[in-house]
Amino acid sequence: QVQLVESGGGLVQAGGSLRLSCVASGNIFSINDIDWYRQAPGKERELVARITRCGTTNYADYVKGRFTIYRDNTKSKMYLQMNSLKPEDTAVYYCKVTTARIYWGQGTQVTVSS
Repeated sequence: QVQLVESGGGLVQAGGSLRLSCVASGNIFSINDIDWYRQAPGKERELVARITRCGTTNYADYVKGRFTIYRDNTKSKMYLQMNSLKPEDTAVYYCKVTTARIYWGQGTQVTVSS
């Protein structure tokens, strides 16, 4: 079992930055991929960024060059650094980890004003 707690969301002006955090507890050594997803009102949840167990990162085209996913060496803390935020980045952001099962955080709201 893995438990995830997210934080770091909030209200920011366009062009600003936020850093989202996701703290994992439980069987963290079984974690493979770590993802950040987001879901805007009326839209489906979409993958924003991924970091694999080996440290390989992948990003959705619409965040490349602006967002960075990383984790600490203990693998218990994962982050999404978001720079140059745009109003269209407004969404609830979720962290997700994959072991033999999939675990989701509770989500954190990010609102970018124009």
